[in-house]
Amino acid sequence: MATKRSSGILLYRDRAGTTEFLLVHPGGPYWARRDDGAWSIPKGGIEGDEDSRTAALRELDEELGGGAPDLDPGDLIELGSVRQKAGKIVDAWAAEADFDPEGLDSNTFEMEWPPKSGREVEFPEVDRAEWFDLEGARRKLLPAQSEFLDRLLEQLGGG
Repeated sequence: MATKRSSGILLYRDRAGTTEFLLVHPGGPYWARRDDGAWSIPKGGIEGDEDSRTAALRELDEELGGGAPDLDPGDLIELGSVRQKAGKIVDAWAAEADFDPEGLDSNTFEMEWPPKSGREVEFPEVDRAEWFDLEGARRKLLPAQSEFLDRLLEQLGGG
């Protein structure tokens, strides 16, 4: 079986000399009570023969909704890949852009809930988005993805 692969974009901005990072919290019942170590960059699966950069841009739009920044693919900073605890490979890109978390309008998915109930329930893929400073982002992110913060800061000359 092939390794699952996802691609996403780490958005960052400068606020009064502090770099902030946009993270998203996964929707659905399995993540509802998890916070620290559960957030992610906006990301999702790479489809078919889609390239990683294209997938990252598509997923940003799907997870954030209509208010997602319109990014030029040529402006993305490549952050490489990490392997998460469960084995999934995540490719990441970064871009400086703003996004108002109040405008979050994530796409949705359906799953049987509660388990074995026979009832299909719709949940948002992302139920929250928020800007965090470096310390907050490290605390909130899935552990493997915190490497993306270090890689971005290094490329920006601050790491």
